[in-house]
Amino acid sequence: MSGHSKWSTIKHKKAALDARRGKAWSKLGRAVTMAAKLGGNPNDNPRLRLAIEKAKADNMPKDTIEKAIKKGTGELAGESYEEILYEGYGPGGVAVMAKVVTDNRNRTAGEIRKIFERSGGNLGAAGCVSFQFSSKGVIIVSADKASEDRIMEIALEAGADDVSSSELIHDVRCSPTSFDKVKRDLDLAGIETESADLSMVAASEIKLDLASARKVMKLIDALEEHDDVEAVYTNSDIPDDVVAQLAKE
Repeated sequence: MSGHSKWSTIKHKKAALDARRGKAWSKLGRAVTMAAKLGGNPNDNPRLRLAIEKAKADNMPKDTIEKAIKKGTGELAGESYEEILYEGYGPGGVAVMAKVVTDNRNRTAGEIRKIFERSGGNLGAAGCVSFQFSSKGVIIVSADKASEDRIMEIALEAGADDVSSSELIHDVRCSPTSFDKVKRDLDLAGIETESADLSMVAASEIKLDLASARKVMKLIDALEEHDDVEAVYTNSDIPDDVVAQLAKE
């Protein structure tokens, strides 16, 4: 189970909403705009539908979402953004990918490189780690929201590939094409999800001890704080006891 998923759940619960809202809305708005470039009707565009759901979940105003869609479809003028995947290695040889949406490729590349270097990692060439990952739907449910048996019953019936559980979370994995149904069936069952997204999942993971996990999470946090970074993916595996220790720091 991805240690990043567990850490993100803990960090989300610790975060102050007001402190993160401005930056979050900016990133969510760009995600909506980029998705809308593939078509402005969310019924026909699963990526846009997911981006809108995430924006609404963060209480982004309806008119702000609509403006972001129109920027993507070209109905409104806006910045010229491009989506880039930066790849590299973190401390301990952990593979790291950062999905970026930027209006200045050169500026962002330099800043991302510095983040890697300051955190004990190094930015690599395109393709250096992405071959280890595949696209998956990843749905995270807090362990206190439902039993493992209940999650497995609903998710596997809906088409999920796998469910793994720990003391902290249930981690549901599925194909991108099954994502909508799995998420919808969990919602219909009244099971609240901590997060639900299309992600890049590693075929194998590197288990980290506390010292290594601390360094890797420092890199992930720094990347996620960058204004242009939309998502970070790693092949790290952090045991529950290490995640619990990190949460106390």
